[in-house]
Amino acid sequence: MLLDTRSFVEYWRSFRARTIRILDLIPVEDLEWTYAPGKYTLGDIFRHLAGIERYMYGETVRHRPSAYPGHFAALASGPADIRVYMERCHVEALEIFAALTLEDLTSKCVTPAGAPITVWKWLRAMVEHEAHHRGQLYVMAGMRGISLPSLYGLTEEQVVSLSEPSRRS
Repeated sequence: MLLDTRSFVEYWRSFRARTIRILDLIPVEDLEWTYAPGKYTLGDIFRHLAGIERYMYGETVRHRPSAYPGHFAALASGPADIRVYMERCHVEALEIFAALTLEDLTSKCVTPAGAPITVWKWLRAMVEHEAHHRGQLYVMAGMRGISLPSLYGLTEEQVVSLSEPSRRS
C-alpha cells in the first residue's frame, strides 16, 4: 500500500525520467511514425503519457473529473516541444501528488469510466500504464531500427551469460 507521498513522488520522478530518456533517442523523422494507419505514433505516445498524467490522474486524485486533452500533434510537435509539454505536465502532476495526505491516498476517487478506486491504487495504475506504453515505445523503436539501451543495465543476453550454468534448466 502506498502511504508515503514523498517516496512515491521520488519514485515516480525517476520512473518518468527513464521514459523521457527514450524521447532523446528517437530521430526527428521517426517521431510521427506509426506501424498502421490510425494507431499511435511515437510522438503520440509521449503526448498521451504527459496529458494522462496531468489531466486524468492529476485531476481524478483530487476528486475532479478528467480533463485529458488527447494526444494530438497540435499539443506539441517536434522533440523540443514534446519535451517541454511532458516536463510541464510532469511538474504540475508532481505538485498535485506531493500534496496528497494519507487521508487523500486512502480515499476513493472516480475513474473516467465511473468506477470508484482507492487513490493509492489509482496512482499504482498510473505507473503500470506508463510501463505499458514504454514497452510500446521499445517495440516501435525496434520496428524502425532504432536501438534503445536496456532500462536497467544488463540485457537479457548478458544476464544469461552471467548466470551460473549449473542452475539453468
